[in-house]
Amino acid sequence: MPNPAPAAEAVKPSLPGRVVSVRGSVVDVSFEKDLPPLQTMLYAGENNRIVLEVMSELDSHHVRAIALTPTQGLARGMAVINTQGPIKAPVGLGTLGRMFDVFGHTIDQGDAPKDVEWRSIHQPPPSLSRRSARSEIFETGIKVIDILTPLERGGKAGLFGGAGVGKTVLLTEIIHNMLGRQKGVSMFCGIGERCREGQELHQEMKDANVLSDMVMLFGQMNEPPGARFRIAHAALTMAEYFRDEQHRDVLLLIDNVFRFIQAGMEISGMMGQMPSRLGYQPTMGTELSGLEERIANTDAGAITSIQAVYIPADDLTDPAAVHIFGHLSASIVLSRKRAAEGLFPAVDPLQSSSQMTTAALVGDRHYRLAREIRKTLAQYEELKDIIAMLGLEQLSREDQKVVARARRLERFLTQPFFTTGQFSGMAGKSVSLEDGLNGCERILKDEFKDFPENAFYMIGSIDEVKAKPVARTPVEAKKEATP
Repeated sequence: MPNPAPAAEAVKPSLPGRVVSVRGSVVDVSFEKDLPPLQTMLYAGENNRIVLEVMSELDSHHVRAIALTPTQGLARGMAVINTQGPIKAPVGLGTLGRMFDVFGHTIDQGDAPKDVEWRSIHQPPPSLSRRSARSEIFETGIKVIDILTPLERGGKAGLFGGAGVGKTVLLTEIIHNMLGRQKGVSMFCGIGERCREGQELHQEMKDANVLSDMVMLFGQMNEPPGARFRIAHAALTMAEYFRDEQHRDVLLLIDNVFRFIQAGMEISGMMGQMPSRLGYQPTMGTELSGLEERIANTDAGAITSIQAVYIPADDLTDPAAVHIFGHLSASIVLSRKRAAEGLFPAVDPLQSSSQMTTAALVGDRHYRLAREIRKTLAQYEELKDIIAMLGLEQLSREDQKVVARARRLERFLTQPFFTTGQFSGMAGKSVSLEDGLNGCERILKDEFKDFPENAFYMIGSIDEVKAKPVARTPVEAKKEATP
């Protein structure tokens, strides 16, 4: 793998080190003098194709490093070059529309990016004096998210969902709406992604015409844990450039943040550190905080992050889950049951939550409506068993009204997406928060009780209900056609 030219040019003349031992991805190196500090990048092997990062100093002449590339062919006594600097990532407008690995190499079969600057991936989080104290809503244009689980500008949201429930489609739509509404930059960081997933996502973004204002980074599943661990830092370095120097809002998508912890656990085990509970590294909290605290809202701009989160064995008390939840301001849960019913986006309104849903942040009206919607949907959920056994007619008149409101709300919270228009045949809709709140309020007041439920399905604003043609069964259509 060729090394980036800017990093190679920055290497100053120094005595090379020598490989002392190789144990998998752990390499011990000796230096007569000029011992490299922690996080220094080293080159070894033929054509400098093996990249190492110093993780600890054993004594005054020896360091222990982790390989970020495969170590095949590396042997004792081989020369090691000290780059006298950390791993660097390219930053600048030339990165837009491209796909990179942890070293800043393009992996989209294109030429190397032009007009870029190379910066260390190890940056401190913004100081408290630079952080914005205001909490603002990050509007996505998606009704169910903006109304029930509003995102925070400069905050971190967790996206929980398995395969086939619309996770990638939802992320793609948020990217599309963000670029259209706020003229920001979107960044996708794949940690431990499969090669197939990366290629498919790149093609989907290209087909949706959102790739021109997007940067993609991948630390693939077949790469060593060092590369998977550092890819998130490289993505944040690129995002910080657009926030701090271009003064643009950045939407950072991370899939999957649990794999970041998992890669750190692998490195900790290889380094011989004593594990903590359930085998996790003793430095897990520090490593995760060092990453998450760089995602912030400052006086220059904001980095808003949506992170896919895997919960091991569905155990919310797992140490990794506990540490991740401590950093999230919103949780979006995708339901396979709702996806099977065709209610897209398949966000579960009862399991999803947001710290922004308070009267002080979103206003009294929004807070009151969100509570009323959740209450109505929760009552409907409790009545489903009775309906299944006895039928809707056996409910009281008041309960029947609750069911009617809930079913209309469920369908109104669906929405056609721009990124799926070529498959569904329906034009995408981006709905403002005010339009979404107005629609839910009018449904809760039974203003549309005489309209059929399917009139609320896959629409934008509530005014489209009256203009939407009512679907009829073949029997009804035949009766109307009979003179």
